[in-house]
Amino acid sequence: MRICGLGDNVVDRYPQRGLMYPGGNALNVAVHAARLGADAAYLGVTGSDAAGRHVRAALAAEGVRTDRARVADGPNAYSTVHLDAAGNRTFGDCDETVSLFVPDEGDLRWLRGFDLVHTSDYSGMEGQLARLAAACPVSFDFSDRPWSYAAPLLPAVRHAVFSRPDADEREAVQLLDGARELGPELVVVTRGVRGALLVYGDVVHRQPVVPVRATDTLGAGDSFIAGLHVALHTGHTLADAAQRAAAYAARVCTLPGAFGHPLALDPPSRAPMTPAPQ
Repeated sequence: MRICGLGDNVVDRYPQRGLMYPGGNALNVAVHAARLGADAAYLGVTGSDAAGRHVRAALAAEGVRTDRARVADGPNAYSTVHLDAAGNRTFGDCDETVSLFVPDEGDLRWLRGFDLVHTSDYSGMEGQLARLAAACPVSFDFSDRPWSYAAPLLPAVRHAVFSRPDADEREAVQLLDGARELGPELVVVTRGVRGALLVYGDVVHRQPVVPVRATDTLGAGDSFIAGLHVALHTGHTLADAAQRAAAYAARVCTLPGAFGHPLALDPPSRAPMTPAPQ
């Protein structure tokens, strides 16, 4: 499978740990897809600071291609992550800084060589979906955005992912059916501890979570998306692909950050200092 993560990247700052890790939905999906054997690439903008250099080094270490990725003068985008005792995360202050961009015609020609391009509501690509879909099938993570946001975008999306941890069965089914009617062949509604509801073509599947003692749940949804895409593309049934993706996401929850690669922060300024042990 050839898959490209397009758009957002950040460094996730953990003030409680004094560490930061590379992350961002589009970047995470690319990295986890690469770990699962895909030919993966990332197209986005990193900063010229030490944090941006660390993100680029992590992508190189993970074997993710960055043929057309940019470096912009300025600090890399970041988010601040707080963890509770169970490993669940909440987000504090964040800044997109230099990460937003518009793909040019050369990018679109390059994307024609991929099986799937994955982006998200954090990437600022809403106005570019028609152009992207003309070049390559699009996967879009809508996260917890409302229907009014998603509905106009869904006709350009091949794979749609929603996060609804508080939705009951009726609400999840209603969202699944409504999204499927607008065009996507794959719709996923993740529901936290209640697992995920999926439809692929005419097949519906309910996937329970795989129990795990979580260290950090950051990136669990992104790793599930990557695992599902790779397994479906390699010919697995929806049920088998969802089980594989859930098992992989559970393993990811035992690791710090979205996919590792910590970098120490200077406590007073939270500025990046030196690489920390893995």
